[in-house]
Amino acid sequence: MQAAFDKEKTVQKMFSSISAYYDLNNSLLSFGLHHSWKRKTLEILNLHPNDHVLDIGSGTADLAILAADRVKSGGRVIATDLNESMLSIGKKKVESRQRHNIFCTLANAEQLPFPDQSFDAILTGFCMRNVADLEQALREIYRLLKPEGKMACLDFSTPVFAPFRKLYNFYSFFLLPKVGAWVSKDQTGIYQYLPDSIREFPNQQTFKEMIESIGFKEVRYLNQAGGIVAIHTGIREKTAS
Repeated sequence: MQAAFDKEKTVQKMFSSISAYYDLNNSLLSFGLHHSWKRKTLEILNLHPNDHVLDIGSGTADLAILAADRVKSGGRVIATDLNESMLSIGKKKVESRQRHNIFCTLANAEQLPFPDQSFDAILTGFCMRNVADLEQALREIYRLLKPEGKMACLDFSTPVFAPFRKLYNFYSFFLLPKVGAWVSKDQTGIYQYLPDSIREFPNQQTFKEMIESIGFKEVRYLNQAGGIVAIHTGIREKTAS
């Protein structure tokens, strides 16, 4: 319990320190690819007008904005994040782009303040890797989905080709920390934490099995950029009649 609390506190402190540079570094360090990964996630989620959607770990609200454009004025998107600094930037982005169907709220992915079966779809991008209790966060997603509701999780994963994996490891463990820290002037060590968190996160198949163990059906994943990231999807079981 204490270890989970310590991780949460440390991670939030690090993200607060680089919140102003988060979008810039995302684009620099992914060579702009994160935009296409996010669009693909929304394409797979296949939202409909009037859907109620939850974005967990919304950060600066990129995914929430993409979702809002798909559910139109009849739907709504709740963007949650545990980090107030990141969410504040997300709110400003939402306001500047006049997405009136997005509502931002501070919340922990492991204890979300919504009633059971509240959402038609739930998405999360680059968040699950940072939660203190991954299984509990997945249980919350399952709890909040309506029967037959769909989840999509975009996060870093394991490159599938060994030669490419070696090149990627050199980039993520050596170059990324240096470039990220230099751009953001960070002194908390977050750009060393990020590649370490990627290494510790379950690979594609292991994470798929974890999602299935929660009760999701039709769990699949789609690799992007050779497995640098993966998009996992699953559907909540239909309630028995």
